[in-house]
This record gives sequence, C-alpha cells and structure tokens, in this order.
Amino acid sequence: MTEQRPVPASREQLWAILFEAAEIEHNLMCCYLYAMFSLKSAPDEDVSEAELAAIRGWRGEILDVAIEEMAHLAIVSNILSALGAPAHFWRQNFPVAPGYHPAGVVVKLAPFNAETLDHFIFLERPESIEMPDGAGFAPDRTYSRTLAADRLMSGTFDYATVGQLYASIEEGIQRLAQELGEDALFVGDPCHQISPEVVALPNLAVVRCVKSAIAAIDAIVRQGEGSDPGEEGSHYRRFLRIREEYQALLAARPDFKPGRPAAHNPVMRRPPNPEGKLWVAAEPAASLLDLGNAIYNHSLRCLALGYAGVDRAAQRALVDAAIELMRILTPVAEALTALPANDDSPGCTAGLSFATLRSASALPPEPGAIAVLVERLRDIAARATSIGAGESGVAELTESTAAALDALANRLARARIADRADNGQAAPVSETATSADGPPAPIAEGEGVERVPGKDIDLIFATPRCIHARHCVLSQPGVFKANVEGPWIDPDATTTEGLVTVAHLCPSGAIQYRRHDGGPEEAPPPVNLVQLRENGPIGVRADMLLDGEPIGYRATLCRCGASKNKPFCDGSHHAIHFEATGEPATRESQPLAVRGGTLAIDPERNGPLVVTGNLELCSGTGRTFDRVTSTRLCRCGGSASKPYCDGTHRRIGFVS
Repeated sequence: MTEQRPVPASREQLWAILFEAAEIEHNLMCCYLYAMFSLKSAPDEDVSEAELAAIRGWRGEILDVAIEEMAHLAIVSNILSALGAPAHFWRQNFPVAPGYHPAGVVVKLAPFNAETLDHFIFLERPESIEMPDGAGFAPDRTYSRTLAADRLMSGTFDYATVGQLYASIEEGIQRLAQELGEDALFVGDPCHQISPEVVALPNLAVVRCVKSAIAAIDAIVRQGEGSDPGEEGSHYRRFLRIREEYQALLAARPDFKPGRPAAHNPVMRRPPNPEGKLWVAAEPAASLLDLGNAIYNHSLRCLALGYAGVDRAAQRALVDAAIELMRILTPVAEALTALPANDDSPGCTAGLSFATLRSASALPPEPGAIAVLVERLRDIAARATSIGAGESGVAELTESTAAALDALANRLARARIADRADNGQAAPVSETATSADGPPAPIAEGEGVERVPGKDIDLIFATPRCIHARHCVLSQPGVFKANVEGPWIDPDATTTEGLVTVAHLCPSGAIQYRRHDGGPEEAPPPVNLVQLRENGPIGVRADMLLDGEPIGYRATLCRCGASKNKPFCDGSHHAIHFEATGEPATRESQPLAVRGGTLAIDPERNGPLVVTGNLELCSGTGRTFDRVTSTRLCRCGGSASKPYCDGTHRRIGFVS
C-alpha cells in the first residue's frame, strides 16, 4: 500500500525540504564529478585506444550530467529566493551521516567502477522502477525520519526516490498558494535570482509564480530524478547507456578497469571516526587536496554572492568566476586521483574531498565584497605557487593553476557592485569608456610582429593575426607589395590618410599604425559590433580587452576550433571546410541604451568566448540579429546554436 505523500503545511516547512533538495543536487554533482575525476586518461594506464575512446565519451557524459545537477541546484535556489528564503549552498561533508537523508539515499564519494555506476543509476531511477542499489552502497542501518506533520519546527520525511521529494515540494507550493495567495507566497525579489541572461544552464528560468515554479520542478524531474523511464536525455538513461558500453568492454576484456583506485571518502585530517573514510596524508596529495578544496569553496562563495542582491553586471561576473573556478579545479582534482593517498594504504590514490567551510553564507552585497573575493583568489594562487616550488612532479600543474587563478583575479577585479537601477540592471557602460586613455596600445613587437617606420606614420604588422582579407594589397599595392623578396611594406608610398584608411579596413587588426605628424590616432568605434563571416571567423570591432589586456579595436576570432593561434583566426576554417552560417535568425532584443564602451573578451579554457559589454551582433550582410550586454560565443565549431555556445565543447573534448 502506498503511503500518503507528506505535504509542507507552512512556508518554513517548504523551505526545509527545498534546502534538502538543494543539498541532494549539490551532493550528487560532487559524487558524479568525483567519479569522473578518477577516470583514466592515458594509454599507459592499462587501457587500449578503443577503451580510452569510450572513457573519454563517459567523461563527457558524466560532466554534462554534473553540470545539469549544478543547473538543478540553481533552479532550486531560484525557487527558494522566490519564496523569500536565501539560496542554499551548504552541505554536510562526505560521507553524509545516517539520518540526514532517508536510509535509502546513501551519499558518499567513490571512484568510477561498476558498483558506483549501479549506485548512480539507482539514485536517478524513476519512481516506477524497482532495482537494488550498487554493491557496497546499501545503508548501514534502516531508520525513519518522519516527524509529525503538525509540528511548528520544520521536519523531515522519508522518500524512496528524489522524484518523490520534488512531488512533495510541488504539492506544497500549490497548497500554500491557495492558502496564502500567490502574491503573498512569492515575496522574493526576482532580481536576486540567476537568470538565463547571466549564465546558460539547462532549463534555468526565473521563478515568479506557481506556474513558473512548477515548470522549473518538472524540468528537474524530467531531466534527472523521477523522469519517465523512456526519457532518452534523462540522467537515468544516460547512465544506463554508459553501463551497457562498460559491460561490452568487460566482456571483451574481463580485467578492464576504467577508473583509478581512488579513495572512498577521502578526508583532509585524521578522522576521529575512521570507518568508511581515508585520510590523505601523503605529499604532494595532501597539499593539492588543500588547494582543491579551497578552490571549490571559493566557487561557492562567488555563487552565493551572486544570489545576494547584487546588480546584474556584478552577478554575471560572480557566476562566471564561480564556473571558471570549477574549471580550474578539474585538473587539480584529476591529478589527485593519480597520487598516493597514504603510506598506510598502498595502491590507493587520493581524491578531492569537497570539504565544506563552516558557513556558506553570502558576503554582504557591498562594494568591498569583490575586493575580498579577489584577495582570496590571490591567496590561493600564491599557495599553488608554493606547492609547485616544494613538491616534485606537480610544478607544471600548480604553475598553470596559479596563472589561471591570477588571471581570474584580474578579471574579477574589474567588476564592481553598483546600486541597482529600477529595472534591476546595472547602469550601462559609459559611451566614452575605453580600455586606456589615448590611442590603443600597439601590438607588442616580437615574433611575427614588425614595425615599419615612415616619414609621418609607422605601420605595425602582426603576421599571426592576418587572415588574408587582402584589403591592403588590393587597395594600396604600392605600400603592401605582394610576392617580393625582402622588405614588402613601404609606408611612404602613399598618403598618410591612405594608410589610415587601409588600416581601418583590416578586419583582423593585423595592421595598426602610430602617427607622428600630429594627426588623430585610431579611435574606438561608436558602436561595438560582431560580424559573422559565412563559414568563417567572428569579426569584432570594439575597444577590446582580451583577458584583461587591450588588443586594439579590430580582431577576427576563431569559431571553427581549428586555429593554431587561438583565440585569433589563422585561416584554418578553409582547410577543415568549416561550415557555419553568417545569417543566423534574428532574436528579439531591445536597443541598447549605450552602444559603445569597453568590450571584455575572456576565453574560457577549453570553452567559449565570454563577452561582456555593450554589443550588437550582425550577420554577414549587415543585419543586426541580436543585442546583448553579455554572451558566450562558440569557438569549438560544434555548437548547434552558432554563434552561441551550447556546451558542445565539453562533449567533443575541445582544447584551447
């Protein structure tokens, strides 16, 4: 006989089970990432090329599922915010103690193997499916968490599947909306929520009413827990497909092991209750574990402040920082699973413990909060550097980690928390704002860059940025001499204005100039533009900062994924026969209050171009198809929604 489903009777009780839902999503994300981090990555780890190809596919699938769990956490946080509660990012340390979740919901960190995969399938199973949990994941004891429904204090209840948990949340929202009134229930400021304009996460939406809350919950259930058994994109079906491939490879080679022998529930210090845990004490693993946990917790700090009521521009910078920190964390966490954990446990490697701080509360949304976050980023970067200096075998990893953290600190330092305007948006960037006073900094002279002095003007030519648009050799053949031996640029072969004109026609910015005749230098364009080339690169005209450094007012950026000079185009799209329309469909957008100003372009490692600033996107024929103040542009070549990123870079293993 089916027990009656508990339904929250008060706002406090509804908050409580939403807090639990947030922790479930957070915990599952960590568990999936831990298993993914433990996957082998090279043929010298006793895997064949065919097996390694399968492992790479599984890594992409698990990462996609983990990102969707992050989206579920964001959706739950949006619902909490709509109901007047703070976003919830705290969770218990692993392994989660009995009683905190129902007895049948066992949450602990384990490396990728058949048993762990069976456990993931069990956790994601639809309510209609009966199956055992993975071997070794059975609860230590059975118990009941049910509290009388008429208690004033918020209580907990048991549920067999996470889908049942969400069903209770849905019924609770509908019940309280009837009792209190919809307007009285949804009292939160929508501007505190994270919207799709801030970050492109699956099914993320702003929650304002019963209808949008139910739609958000249904999206979670359909995509993951409690979905219909036939839902092909659900987490349940995706893990089933991984198991089918795994079993086929095991049948061909019974001793196939796709995962490293990472610890179950690694911890940072000697545990007072050691059962089911492993203390990571060996170096350099202990130091890398400390570094990894610091990066993970700082990601949560940035994300929490994003929900605390900051303006939209600051929120976007904070969420981008949180996501970038998780990317920076990945190679550290993967390296841990290849390092010995403890001298007393030979053959067992370490792993990231996702240890939590005592508080995951947001910093006050005040101007000084950004400076505090940047200060912490620099502290973590400095520690990464010192680990590399003191431990052999990890210097390259910690050096790249420190560099990435410093770059992120520089980027985040440009953000500020402003007074929110009436519409919840940050004030537009000033029309006159530029990356520097005066003319743009010239391309640094060096390999492939030459400065050719002339009587009134010096030309600067950067071979690596040239895409052979041929405006120079066709419009000024006396200056730019094709197919000649020796010097091929003669600035004095035409007028100064002729040189200025041909430089401005150069879409890639390969040609720049500096005048010494007192005439005006190149000025930033009044309207920031992206123009798509059919089957070719992204052309940008704006006062650009690339990773925080000024690069001039013209650039062509790779969107085929094949350039050897990323993020700039080098013409590789011709060689690979890249196909991408230059005439995408027009999106509904409003005219920008300000059309110029500085445009920040921050290439994500192995990901898209994160663009922040006033920007109009134009087709190859000049039609404006979108207007944005922030977007993520595909540069792997695989997105199905070009020019925008859709996450394909993760599935295809794009490297930048």
